[in-house]
Amino acid sequence: MKLIAGLGNPGREYAATRHNIGFMAIDRLAHKLGVSVDKKKFKALFTQGRIGPEKVLLAKPQTYMNLSGEAVSALLRWHKLGPADLIVVFDDMDLPPGKLRIRQEGGSGGHKGMESIIMSLGTEGFTRLRIGVGKPADPGFDGAGYVLSRLAGDDVKIFEESVNLAAEAIHCMVSTGVENAMNEYNRK
Repeated sequence: MKLIAGLGNPGREYAATRHNIGFMAIDRLAHKLGVSVDKKKFKALFTQGRIGPEKVLLAKPQTYMNLSGEAVSALLRWHKLGPADLIVVFDDMDLPPGKLRIRQEGGSGGHKGMESIIMSLGTEGFTRLRIGVGKPADPGFDGAGYVLSRLAGDDVKIFEESVNLAAEAIHCMVSTGVENAMNEYNRK
């Protein structure tokens, strides 16, 4: 079984923001798998499904971004999974909007949700899918304000396409392996 955790913030006020692109990717994958992310336990919304023969647990931590590690570590423990069974999906301001990057391990890149997961697990050794949200050209921009702002205009179409691509990339990671997915999706 793989745990696929999309990061975001709970509540309607955050639903259509850049910071919730991880939640959006989980919802899109759930739709493609014909399941609903509607069970609540361990400070997360989650569901189970299958990608080919592999069981997957799709999760959206409900602890707010900065405490994502609480829900992720609890779900891993309950299902007797290790960090090697985890894929985390989250927003990245250092990537242009719509670009994806898959890595098998690494630091947080300053992302508070990833910092929380790394601290809770005590390792950086888990797969992550970063979805680019870009950043404003103004060097003095407010990062938190930017990622928490609502999507509008052309951004809606770009992020709709990146969420679809992320769901495809996750499917590829689970069905054919992370290396294959990296070769396929890190180039796009």
